[in-house]
Order: sequence, then C-alpha cells, then structure tokens
Amino acid sequence: MHAQKEKEPINDSIPFEMFKNDVIISTDLGFYSAPFSIKDNYQLGVSTLKFKNNPKLVAGLGFSYKWFALRFGIALPVNLKSKTKFGETDYYDIGLRFNLKQTFTAIEFRNYKGFAIKDAYKWNDSIADNGSVNQIRPNTTSISVSANVWWFKGKEFNYQAAMGKVGHYTGEGKTWYFKSTLNLFGVSNLYETLVPTELLDTSDRVNANGVGAVDIGFIPGYAYVNRIKNWQFSVIAGLGGVIQAKYYTKGSETRSFLGIAPRIDLNLMVGYSRPKYFILLTSDFDIKSVNIQDLNYNQSYYNVRLTGGFRIKTKQKKSKQKDLKIRELTMLPSIAPKL
Repeated sequence: MHAQKEKEPINDSIPFEMFKNDVIISTDLGFYSAPFSIKDNYQLGVSTLKFKNNPKLVAGLGFSYKWFALRFGIALPVNLKSKTKFGETDYYDIGLRFNLKQTFTAIEFRNYKGFAIKDAYKWNDSIADNGSVNQIRPNTTSISVSANVWWFKGKEFNYQAAMGKVGHYTGEGKTWYFKSTLNLFGVSNLYETLVPTELLDTSDRVNANGVGAVDIGFIPGYAYVNRIKNWQFSVIAGLGGVIQAKYYTKGSETRSFLGIAPRIDLNLMVGYSRPKYFILLTSDFDIKSVNIQDLNYNQSYYNVRLTGGFRIKTKQKKSKQKDLKIRELTMLPSIAPKL
C-alpha cells in the first residue's frame, strides 16, 4: 500500500483570502466633498464662515489582476445640492494606491473650485432680498497634495483584504498601525479676498487671499476588521500630530509661521463579499487644520462610494484546480487496501 501525500498545513494565523489571481471587474457610484471653515474676529459680530462645495455623482469602472489595478471615474452632470443655493463645483481627484507586505501607500491630488458661504443672508441684506441664503464664491479653490504610508504591526492585517475588493477576511483581524504623512494644502481666491468685503477690517490676516500649510507628521492608530456570515466591516482610526510650515497671503505678500497641529485618520467599510462577487460601501476622511494667531482654518476631504463587482477565475487557475482533482482521483486506487 502506497502512502498518501500529506496536504500542506493551512496557516490559520492569516485570517484573510486574496483573489489576486482572479480578474476583478467592478463599478461604483458615489461622491466626493471638501467643505471647510474659517474662524476669526470679523466685522458685524461674525466669527465663523462655512464654505460648502456642490458635490456631483461620480461613476467609476475598475479592473484589477495580480499586481495591476486601474479605475476610470467620470463626474455625472448631476449636482447633489441646489445650483441656485450652492453654485457649481469643478474638481479633480487623482490618486495612486498600492499595497506592499505590511504597508499601504496612497498618493493623492485634489482640486476643488467653486464654493458657497453658508447662511450669508444673516449679514448680507442683498442676499436676503433676492430670496437666497448663501453667497456663491465661484473662484474660491481648495487644493491638497498628500503622500501617506500606513505600516500595520500584525501580519494578520491586510489593507486590501480589509477593504473587501481584492480579498476578504475569513474571520477577525486587528492590529496597531503607524501612519506617516506629508501634505501640502490650502484654500485661495486669486480674484478677491477669501472673506466677503462686508466682514473685512484693516488687518492683513482678515484681508488674505489664501491660507494653507506644508506639514509632515505621524499618526498612531488601531485597525479592526471582521467578517461574519459573508458580511464584512472594517474600521481604521488614528489620532496624531504634524509639524507645519503654515502661511497666509495677501496679494504678493506672504507671512509664514511654524507650529504643530492635530491630525485625524479615519477609514470605514461595510459590505457583503463572497468568492465570486462583492458589494461594498466605503468612506474615508482626510481632516486637516491650520491655526495662525486668531485665524482657524479647518478642511475636511471625504468621499462615500457604493461599489459592486465580480471576481472571475482565470483559465490558468481553473486548469490547476482541475489537475489537482485528477491527481486526487488517480491516487485513490493506490491507497485502497488489497483484498
């Protein structure tokens, strides 16, 4: 009687399954937003100005196989808010993301042009007389360039598997992580001051055309993911700080300052995943801030996307599985006891 070849032991310490050898085709629908606020001691007793963009629906089509991944996105001609109240926002959101062992890297460029100052009717009578509530600022622009690297301590955590598209979990995964971040961001208006003329005083800070910062820092955090009866959810959250070279500009003049600022990291996902298909709801937040004397600028970039897709086995993988079944069948007679 011939001895049967033992199967390789399964590594139970890795609670996720990757599908990089499958062709993955997905489509998504969502929106991107970048509201910000500016606080200072303005005229007429106003202390806070809230700027809101008008998000559009964005449709995307994605493809991935092994190490290669590609996604095309296009903004649909559908504003989520009233164009009369919030105007129209033109924006670009370009990113490069990749996973290498226990790290995940994201490089992103964002540009949003066209905002509305919320509830401006409270201090601008002409807006109230025209039956509107917000003041539209079509030339106000928000820009962000960032490079981020997450390092996850535990080998049982994989970012791509936690997000549920290229892989999914078979149980629970959790670990501490460490994020390094480098950013250049700010808001500006090349044609007028950021603050409406009704609220201006004689200080350069209030009459600024732009405010922003270049910063570098580190964020410790905790990542948790679980999959129960094909339903998977994940939370990646951290709080840290950055060292900033911050500034504001008035015309051709720029004043710079050094300082520190807090930084929040937050990524969320919930969805349903089986080996052949998945549907996911994802959201991530990039929250930044600058404090110069009495001026406080707070910016939040975030997006919400609903993604669905299929994982298609390649012929090569199918043939390997078929060969494995044939080997198992041919081995059965050889291990049967002789009568």
